[in-house]
Amino acid sequence: MKWLLGFGILLITAMLNVSMASGYQSISHPVDLFEFDSVAQQKQAIHLAKTLRCPMCQNQNLIESNSAVAKDIRLRVFELIKAGSSEAEVKQYMVARYGEHVLYQPSMSLKNALLWGIPLLLAVGMFGFMVRHIQRLGKE
Repeated sequence: MKWLLGFGILLITAMLNVSMASGYQSISHPVDLFEFDSVAQQKQAIHLAKTLRCPMCQNQNLIESNSAVAKDIRLRVFELIKAGSSEAEVKQYMVARYGEHVLYQPSMSLKNALLWGIPLLLAVGMFGFMVRHIQRLGKE
């Protein structure tokens, strides 16, 4: 019977620790406050920040990331949108500053085509070589 009481106390203590930890966790994330001129401008800025990747994080957009770099870039995006820049101008600014890595959908260029095309051509070439080699072994 004592073990049941001990188990109950242990369970209650664990539940309190979990609830307190989750409460502290929600407090530790500060909220970015930024005033826009209109709700449409705010929606545009948030949508744009969701399409830009944090250069320091593993596949997180600027809204999801909690890194200091993402916060700085996010605030810069908000400032540019508030100043009247278009989405294309903001993306162009970000690419000039951080490279095409910040875009989830990079533009089609020769460099990107080679980046995707060379491995594909190598795979097709290796497959052709293997087929020819297997055919030669079959003839012998």
